[in-house]
Amino acid sequence: MATSTAQAFPWAPPNAMDVEALPVGEWWDAISAPTSVADRALELLGDRSGAVIQDDTYGKTYWLIGIDTARSWCMRQVRVLTALADEGTLLGVPPVSWGPEHRTHWRIPLGPDRYLTDTNRLARALRRAVDEVLGPAPDGRQLCYRCQLPTDEPVLVAIEHSGSVARTTVYACPAHARDYSRDTVAQAAARRRAREFGRSR
Repeated sequence: MATSTAQAFPWAPPNAMDVEALPVGEWWDAISAPTSVADRALELLGDRSGAVIQDDTYGKTYWLIGIDTARSWCMRQVRVLTALADEGTLLGVPPVSWGPEHRTHWRIPLGPDRYLTDTNRLARALRRAVDEVLGPAPDGRQLCYRCQLPTDEPVLVAIEHSGSVARTTVYACPAHARDYSRDTVAQAAARRRAREFGRSR
């Protein structure tokens, strides 16, 4: 007799109505990465990835992993979602049946043979994907072109060339990096500030 999806796991996936906020650290932890990084990591993992949730509203992708198997991870723009001593963390989990017609959906469907992802394989894939997609890590803190606040995780969003030999590197904080290509007003302001900074040196 076939086993239902709900019977195959130690937790009940959401009903077929809406996304449900479930606590991490109770049945699983989760790894969050920008979808551009996740795309490459999934290519590298191939069929060795477990179930994957994609949230197109925030440009994030999530893997479910074993509890306490990735607490020591430290990768740019990759977050480990786990239970903390003094606060809970929730992950929005879509109904099992939801596909890409929904903004939050199962990119790799949850099933009895696809559940948790091996953290060692995932770590190797994500490290390589971060290097390939985000490029070399910037040296130190940088100002975000949009909010003009210093960020410890600057994302290189553009290298702008002018008529001279000098070039300007534009950084963003993780929250504004995905909006750079659509933000023409902020791009013009960033170019103006860069020109002014170049003249003052």
